[in-house]
Amino acid sequence: MHVRRLELVDVRSYERAAVELEPGASVLIGPNGVGKTNLVEALGYVATLASHRVSTDQPLVRVGADRGVIRCDIVHEGRELLVELEIVPGKANRARLGRSPVRRARDVLGALRLVLFAPEDLALVRGEPEQRRRYLDDLLVARQPRMAGVRADYERVLKQRNALLRSAYLARKVAGRGGDLSTLEVWDHHLAEHGAKLLTARLALADALAPHLEEAYRLVSAGQGKAVMEYKATATPTSILDELASVKDEEIARGTTLVGPHRDDLLLRLGDLPVRGYASHGESWSYALALRLASYTLLRSEGIEPVLVLDDVFAELDTGRRERLADLVRDAAQVLITCAVEADVPQSLHGNRYLVQPGEVHRV
Repeated sequence: MHVRRLELVDVRSYERAAVELEPGASVLIGPNGVGKTNLVEALGYVATLASHRVSTDQPLVRVGADRGVIRCDIVHEGRELLVELEIVPGKANRARLGRSPVRRARDVLGALRLVLFAPEDLALVRGEPEQRRRYLDDLLVARQPRMAGVRADYERVLKQRNALLRSAYLARKVAGRGGDLSTLEVWDHHLAEHGAKLLTARLALADALAPHLEEAYRLVSAGQGKAVMEYKATATPTSILDELASVKDEEIARGTTLVGPHRDDLLLRLGDLPVRGYASHGESWSYALALRLASYTLLRSEGIEPVLVLDDVFAELDTGRRERLADLVRDAAQVLITCAVEADVPQSLHGNRYLVQPGEVHRV
């Protein structure tokens, strides 16, 4: 799989820009702040329908425009597919596949399989559990696009159940009454049903991913430490309903759902110690990189050839880690690299070169 062409209209800093890409390595070169990351962010949006930098769509639309458009031509097994996304802040985004409208934007998921590593990924090892849950769920969808529906169903039920608990909490706090919880049991069953599907998929993914993470960290760090991951759940797939019953009073008192995949975490360790709070900056950076490389090698092992994006990665690595990383990815079907200093990128990855300037991209 590779991206043949990317076009942006009123996206971030680009009024209009188009880039013709090729298989193999491509390096996007330019000073900080000229828009290199905006290009790969757009590709990440096509793959996940979310930005790796911001939590809302508003910043993706160029200042002064009311909507932005991303068009991406993807080549897979000799066939070309055009994905078009129209981003309208505050409204439902619209999408087209092969120039035909789709009913839901999420129907385009799976058209582009992509693994993106960026400086923001330090949050995977240093940040809150939400970051690690999103990492797993994005990879779930990359493996099996139908999981986007499972994820959406769970989030919809969770939102409704939390609204019910919140209203009961406020009624008790303000009026001294318990509120109407007559439908809570119905929402419990829906949450348990969708939560069990999501949790089962996450547990299987964590088991499949663990050996790839261990190997990726070994290679990136030259054997300096063993990377271990463990999925920590608030319930098993079959016990969610029972666990909800056991914390019902506490949930009503706090006005929120306390059991389910939305409360789980992916524990990351170096040997016996947690990465968060104990790992050095270099170890944390290597661990975050290993998580993305593990995603990449897992997908490849399952017959999926994702596009690999390395956004401003090499500047943070010493010479040894740069060369080891280059060895790991040199045979990728397509790897896109952004850098401010071309000399930071090992020679083995000096394929196609693009000069990025404010609002413009030129092949050189």
